Amino acid sequence: MAAGEEEGSAAEPEQEQEPAAEEPRSFKDLGVTDVLCEACDQLGWKVPTKIQIEAIPVALQGRDVIGLAETGSGKTGAFALPILQALLETPQRLFALVLTPTRELAFQISEQFEALGSSIGVQSTVIVGGIDTMSQALALAKKPHVIIATPGRLVDHLENTKGFNLRALKFLVMDEADRILNMDFETEVDKILKVIPRDRKTFLFSATMTKKVQKLQRAALKNPVKCAVSSKYQTVEKLQQYYIFIPSKFKDSYLVYILNELAGNSFMIFCSTCNNTQRTALLLRNLGFTAIPLHGQMSQNKRLGSLNKFKAKARSILLATDVASRGLDIPHVDVVINFDIPTHSKDYIHRVGRTARAGRSGKSITFVTQYDVELFQRIEHLIGKKLPAFPMQEEEVMMLTERVAEAQRFARMELREQGEKKRSRNDDDDTEEAIGVRNKVAGGKKKKRKA
Repeated sequence: MAAGEEEGSAAEPEQEQEPAAEEPRSFKDLGVTDVLCEACDQLGWKVPTKIQIEAIPVALQGRDVIGLAETGSGKTGAFALPILQALLETPQRLFALVLTPTRELAFQISEQFEALGSSIGVQSTVIVGGIDTMSQALALAKKPHVIIATPGRLVDHLENTKGFNLRALKFLVMDEADRILNMDFETEVDKILKVIPRDRKTFLFSATMTKKVQKLQRAALKNPVKCAVSSKYQTVEKLQQYYIFIPSKFKDSYLVYILNELAGNSFMIFCSTCNNTQRTALLLRNLGFTAIPLHGQMSQNKRLGSLNKFKAKARSILLATDVASRGLDIPHVDVVINFDIPTHSKDYIHRVGRTARAGRSGKSITFVTQYDVELFQRIEHLIGKKLPAFPMQEEEVMMLTERVAEAQRFARMELREQGEKKRSRNDDDDTEEAIGVRNKVAGGKKKKRKA
């Protein structure tokens, strides 16, 4: 980052957005043009969310925006609508770039751009890892209006794809900026900032204002307006949060008990590692549950396949690592289970934010073993409340232990088999039968070399 750039904009005070005297009731009141208001209507967006009310009018005035808003608050609409409106006024290819931390989030943002911009013919391209670079290079050659990218793969194309540059870019959005920086994309973001025009509009959205985000704000934004919707960490009011305190060796049995108790709901279960996600998915499938995994060692197609099956309600249990805990809008999650407690308390907020979205109610249950007490106390401290214990019948749980132990044995055998098969079989089987554990080893490396 150029030093002059950093100093120049650091000197200017960032302005707090004054709360409007009377909250606008519609997108039209915010200054959104008719054709985009109709698109919002078709998407079922009846009234703007808080962050949209704060950010859209400022963005339409041509100001840089810092949006601090919790997950599930309608951030995508807050930056997509002003960009599409500016694009209507001055049509141009390679008009906007949206940087996001994960592939899934990139696809989701792209869907929203395409839906909002369908009547005006907006084209967007997703540039993320795990997908063939040649086909991406061809898509970039067609010069879409909007590029949604993860930083690493975009830098790849900027350095290696002939004829591709972002010298005409008018808008830069950094979504989930705290997470982009936490994932150590700082050098990539620096490289991108160096090759895009300084005369552009920049929107920075983040759930939390970390030191890294502040530094990025000074370097990338000019005299920004700050739109903060939630300054403290909080979870949604309609979310019922519980914990259960259990010996770690019976975790699987307690999980099965809860899935039986709350049968009929859709569940998102968070595990700390890809391996545990995989193991637990196999365990539950052996016990007859329709469980499906989502983690970083699965190929991109399989990750999207898992998500789509869950979204379409063909599967009622999605097991995920934190890859899936932020940004993904899956409308119908009824219960979030923290099977492994998150090591970073802030991740708790994002995990439980997968349920009770858009005014609906939901439940979250966190498993606390004898090794997790301190981590759990930190979470309670962060959200500023003591959580109640989930009512349990211990003897009923103990009755499940034999069946669960047998399923555990099968799951371990299947995991081993998948590990052995990875060299001898092609990667074309159903997600749920041979879910990408083997991608981790030889297959994944080969693909990376090709890409």
